[in-house]
Amino acid sequence: MKDLHELFNTLDGRGLATLVRNGEVSPGELLETAIARVEQVEPGLNAVSERLYDQARSQATGSSVRQGVMAGVPTLVKDMFTPMAGARMTSGSHALGEFRSDIDCEIVSRLRQAGCQLIGTTTAPEFGVSYSTESQRFGATRNPWNPQYSAGGSSGGAAALVAARAIPFAHGNDGGGSLRVPASCCGVFGFKPSRGLLPSGPMVGEGWAGLSTAHAITLSVGDSAALLDATAGSDPGAPYAAPMPATPFAHAAGRDPKRLKIALVSAISPWPAEPEALAALQHTAALLEALGHYVIPATLPVQLPEFLDATFDIIGSHTQGYLDLLGKMRGFPVAMEELEPRTRVILRERGQLPATRYISAVESMHALGRAMAGFFEEYDIVLTPTLNRAPPRLGELAFDDDSRSLQDFIALSHSYSPYTAIFNATGQPAMSVPLYWTADSLPLGSHFAARFGDELTLLSLAGQLERAQPWAARRPPLSADAG
Repeated sequence: MKDLHELFNTLDGRGLATLVRNGEVSPGELLETAIARVEQVEPGLNAVSERLYDQARSQATGSSVRQGVMAGVPTLVKDMFTPMAGARMTSGSHALGEFRSDIDCEIVSRLRQAGCQLIGTTTAPEFGVSYSTESQRFGATRNPWNPQYSAGGSSGGAAALVAARAIPFAHGNDGGGSLRVPASCCGVFGFKPSRGLLPSGPMVGEGWAGLSTAHAITLSVGDSAALLDATAGSDPGAPYAAPMPATPFAHAAGRDPKRLKIALVSAISPWPAEPEALAALQHTAALLEALGHYVIPATLPVQLPEFLDATFDIIGSHTQGYLDLLGKMRGFPVAMEELEPRTRVILRERGQLPATRYISAVESMHALGRAMAGFFEEYDIVLTPTLNRAPPRLGELAFDDDSRSLQDFIALSHSYSPYTAIFNATGQPAMSVPLYWTADSLPLGSHFAARFGDELTLLSLAGQLERAQPWAARRPPLSADAG
């Protein structure tokens, strides 16, 4: 008889799925093992928004969970703008009450078609606008490397559960770094695809004017690539469509890339990286050079204060539009008192902008995309810190005083993570790779981006880095095990 906990300890999602397809373990066995592992770590993490165990059990004997690249593998879906039939969707806010969708959105449907067993939803900050998963509705999600620290945001619940080895991967989404920031904080792999590669419908046409996309946080690069193979491709009526590659993403992850010309960006005004982040960056640069790549210092073609100002023109306008829709759906408007101070500040300063200013903000994103495309005519990859410093302590990124300004909030958040949102604006694929731990045993990821539509090069590089410096054997103090 196979030791199911040992299988979770040693295999990624693809490995578990192979056992299911071969009839060596059943979906029900994987399901109950995953539930036990989630329940083992959840008291220390606070990463689950809602348990959907009974719903998953009712589907565990069906044929759909016995086939597909992730046949029978249990996972969770981020509780953020992602409808799943029967599940509560709060987007981290009290304002949505007990709203439950009666449909699956397209990404959820594709995860089911890939054989995933969806056992719950994961925590996120209100409307995803924080780099720390702390909300008034659910409290703080803690980092498995040290519970006094944040798991990052906004896909913090997903990252914490994967890092704690409860599950091999978890769905998330990313509008300004929300897959990559928590991946860096928790020492796992976070990959943001190109704009339009993953489906967003039917609820959303373009999240935050195209800044946002779905994908996953994974322990292995191979799982991330396999999930892309299972879920990529625009859905009917999508406003954007990224190119689909001629070869599978999983093939790219398994082969080394050509010798790459990599732009090393170690600073961006006005927020310099702290020494630990620079040490992580130099460690990664040295590893890349040892692997035969060219690493060349460079400067990104972006003015950060102006860029972030336009970004929040978009976020504020979309947040107001979303709340207006919510008010119509429930029959009465959303009151400011239902929202957290951070959201109130964003709405107060950017929720009622003239249409011309919103259009100007969107056009500035498109202009940056064109400038970055020119930058990538010279380089294959850009390397930056994922974060300017080690994971923050819980409460360090809190914004609980609505008398403060939006500029205060921007400085608080983006002095911590100044790079990730740039590649949401340009639509380019980007990833955080766990290659460095601080003297305090806290992870610090390295951030890479590639040309629009060039997931293959990025995944090939990720796979090469994983083989050169594996991270899966590094386990946080709070992790699921056979005990």
